Amino acid sequence: MAVPEVIPIAYEPHGRTDAIGFYADGQFMGSVTYAFPKDFDLDSGWEEHKRLYAVLHTFDAEGRYRDSDIWCAGTWAEQQRAPQGPDSVLSRARAHLATLLRSLPRRTYTDIAIRPFQLTIDGVLFGLVTGEDEDDPWAELHPDNLGFGAPWDGSYDT
Repeated sequence: MAVPEVIPIAYEPHGRTDAIGFYADGQFMGSVTYAFPKDFDLDSGWEEHKRLYAVLHTFDAEGRYRDSDIWCAGTWAEQQRAPQGPDSVLSRARAHLATLLRSLPRRTYTDIAIRPFQLTIDGVLFGLVTGEDEDDPWAELHPDNLGFGAPWDGSYDT
């Protein structure tokens, strides 16, 4: 079975896909996720390279990629210095994503189906990338590390 042209992603309340659905102009997918830039040097202070992003991707009704709003809230090192409270890196990222989601008119949280896409921001790959290993097709959401595959029902592995 090949990778479908449009890949379903199941809405999971309080899970990793709790910020996906439809809005007036199409579909959306949001997340708060840590990511490393490509080819960073693990021996040179990884804490400063691990960044936390608030991400919102938008798609048309047929799942074609439209746009992304990707905002870096800070680094793992910053989060360790102030791990709690409204000024923490995690709190800032969650608040920013909530603001982005509120800007989507008539949004409803539900399953979506989108086409593969990719872009690179700050040296970090964002998108839904597809491939095949030994006749086993797959799709992976980056940098969230959510893997999709047969039976292509929207469920994911991490």
